[in-house]
Amino acid sequence: MAFQLNSVVPWGRNLAEYRLMFELGDEDMKKKIAGFGDGPASFNCEATEKGYQVTSFDPIYRFSTDELCRRIDEVRDVVMQQMSENMENYVWTNIKNLDDLENTRMSAMRLFLEDYEKGKAEQRYICHELPDRLPYENGHFDIGLSSHFLLMYTMLGYDFHISAMTEMLRVCKEIRIFPIVDLDANKTELISGVIKHFKKFYDVEIRQTKYEFQKGDNKLLIIHHAQPDDSKLRLDQGLQQ
Repeated sequence: MAFQLNSVVPWGRNLAEYRLMFELGDEDMKKKIAGFGDGPASFNCEATEKGYQVTSFDPIYRFSTDELCRRIDEVRDVVMQQMSENMENYVWTNIKNLDDLENTRMSAMRLFLEDYEKGKAEQRYICHELPDRLPYENGHFDIGLSSHFLLMYTMLGYDFHISAMTEMLRVCKEIRIFPIVDLDANKTELISGVIKHFKKFYDVEIRQTKYEFQKGDNKLLIIHHAQPDDSKLRLDQGLQQ
């Protein structure tokens, strides 16, 4: 079935939020970064303006600026209504209130829309849907990021998440996934199986972050390639086949 825009709820985050969510220090930002499922975030736009290298991947990048703008307008009031009905589930510290939230999200998405056509022309916004194979060689990117998608959408199933992360790890030396909760902000049922699977081949870490908006979503999963030895290299190659 073809990917449908009406199944998407676009909701963009900005560079400052990405840096907090993913523990991206100054040295990290100098590396080659891939963002998976970035959607209408302004992370790519703002990072590019500062001279950093970011490539964003998302199936919504097959749609035009006008189509994305219309979809953002369609869901804006619905999302804000849902937020107002569930305010007790959020930490109102960095984002102070509902007006601040709406302004922050809309500002990020406006920056994205202004940059979108230019970014597509520069191959910074690429239409791609995990776990499909990416047109890059092994280890092309230093860091791969996934925000509010992998591990969160448990209904996609364990195999999907393993396959998606495996492809990310093929093209990235390290991946970071935030948060590690499900859509109800409970610890995702996938996390133990994912850790057990990948720690056989990679170094795996859970790190607490300084970012917490939805209560409980302040932990980050980091998986990176260990120093290779012959046995681990063989296991890694077997995983990728």
